[in-house]
Amino acid sequence: MREYAAPPIPQASPWSRLTDPVVAHAEQQPEAPQFALRVASGDEDGPRWEDVDNAAFRTRVEEVARGLLAAGLRVADRVALLARTRLEWTVVDYAIWWVGGVSVPVYATSSDEQVAWILSDSGCRFAVVEDASYAARVAGMRASAPDLEQVWVIDEAGASDASTLRDLVERGEDVGVDDLEHRRTAVGRDDVATLIYTSGTTGQPKGCVLTHANFLDGCEATATELDELFGAEGAATLLVLPLAHVFARIIQVGAVNRGVRLGHAPDPRRFLADVATFRPTFVLGVPRVFENAFTQLSQEAAASGRARGFERAVEVAIAHSRSEGRPGRVLGARHSYYDRTVYRRIREALGGACAFGISGGAPLGDRLSHFFRGAGVPILEGYGLTETTGASTVNTPDNHRVGTVGRPLPGTAARIDENGELLLRGPHVMRGYWSHGDVEPVTDDRGWLATGDLAEIDAEGFVRVTGRAKEMIVTAGGKNVSPGHLEERIRSGALVSQCLVVGDGQPFVGALITLDPDAYGAWAKSRGKGPLRSHTQDADLRAEIQKVVDKANATVSQAESIRRFEILAADWTEDSGALTASRKLRRNVVVREFRREIRELFQ
Repeated sequence: MREYAAPPIPQASPWSRLTDPVVAHAEQQPEAPQFALRVASGDEDGPRWEDVDNAAFRTRVEEVARGLLAAGLRVADRVALLARTRLEWTVVDYAIWWVGGVSVPVYATSSDEQVAWILSDSGCRFAVVEDASYAARVAGMRASAPDLEQVWVIDEAGASDASTLRDLVERGEDVGVDDLEHRRTAVGRDDVATLIYTSGTTGQPKGCVLTHANFLDGCEATATELDELFGAEGAATLLVLPLAHVFARIIQVGAVNRGVRLGHAPDPRRFLADVATFRPTFVLGVPRVFENAFTQLSQEAAASGRARGFERAVEVAIAHSRSEGRPGRVLGARHSYYDRTVYRRIREALGGACAFGISGGAPLGDRLSHFFRGAGVPILEGYGLTETTGASTVNTPDNHRVGTVGRPLPGTAARIDENGELLLRGPHVMRGYWSHGDVEPVTDDRGWLATGDLAEIDAEGFVRVTGRAKEMIVTAGGKNVSPGHLEERIRSGALVSQCLVVGDGQPFVGALITLDPDAYGAWAKSRGKGPLRSHTQDADLRAEIQKVVDKANATVSQAESIRRFEILAADWTEDSGALTASRKLRRNVVVREFRREIRELFQ
């Protein structure tokens, strides 16, 4: 099938701007919990969670919004957010929207070069950062970000020389209620809400221009399609992703719009400890979240001497899921046994109330998907881009097909072009890319967005992503990585000839590196080394290449950095088919010819 269009939902979002549900919930259900604040308990039972009700959330948002008005924030001014996942991040985000500003999220792990570029390209006037150390970093970028006027820090510890969020709140105490509400209601659906920067093929991040309507319509379609999750009584979910990721922002907005209790969990290493005490009814994350959960469960089983039993339970869960409800008597009996002895413990480890997971941002993998479904916690895989304000397709509880990313959301159309590339169209597609104040359209004259991914659509509309039409890497953690940027930096090394950066669907980024024969010859002679074919693992040589890799890594975030590399014994040439006549890398040829070496990088 070449095209599938899902009809729009009968009623579009009832909201005109992203702050409307905050006001409505505070007025209609002031004491209902909207957020849960993580509080370290200091005992073995894990963290405690203190509820923040609708009225309290509105008050916090309005306090910061008043401060922004008093600081001189104008309509459409950009404000950078550089902090970990925490309640204050969400409060500031909504405060920016409250007064007609545009939030610009930045990953807390971004390099100085990336932060400086985003501040410069977006023209941010203000920034809110995690702590004094981040404030000092940003202060050193003033020359490249001339529009930046003021920085506030969230954590006050050690911030004696920096303005704090508390200072901002105090600054706005004299701003009147009418002035604040006038600014809020002047914001419209088509106004820009945020610029989310995603890696571009040139290596410089591109700012995706997303409007209030993009979020409102996209979240309404998602929540309607997944009403069993978002509409359930006592619905609660845990935010474990960085809020600079569009998936996290969709979770945030969807939870606020639908009144789903939301907790912020900034440390993925504590995922199981957090879900056990928070008790979410569903969890959303990139595949790495669920991979880590599986790894922790496996390690705990091994530590208690139950490794072999756990492994058998895993295989039974996968087989049971693959049977599609027809397991047969023997498999059914084995599954029932492990449900009582193993799967029940897994569900308890996820808090005991978690009925579903939702995965997006990168491929989940059939085996992991079948395992969780067989263990009683189906992971519903979806697909989306920053350019589509998150989700465009998703599996649902009633229509779950492992190996696919589900069907288009209501109001979304998917098409496969003549080259096999997936195209998307719908109200959630962004306005364009931001470029120093200009917006560059990215859709064709009929509104189709080229995703860069190869895909298939079956007769029922289920989309299966089969590969990437462009070179961008998406790690298992959902992080976009521009291989060209890193490869260019590494090729600048004196000893290096070529480099291939890999890591699509993997937990980290790796690289294959070839050396310039003449350069290596001179280096080896000066050090009494032999031929390269017998020295690819030489400690001195690897140390030299590590210096080059470290310099390249310094220009990107931790998630994009190269963790492992392999030096190959021979250079890539045009004669071998690895290079074009202009010495451009034939990526598909190299990946095919060196698949063993690539596989070993991630073992």
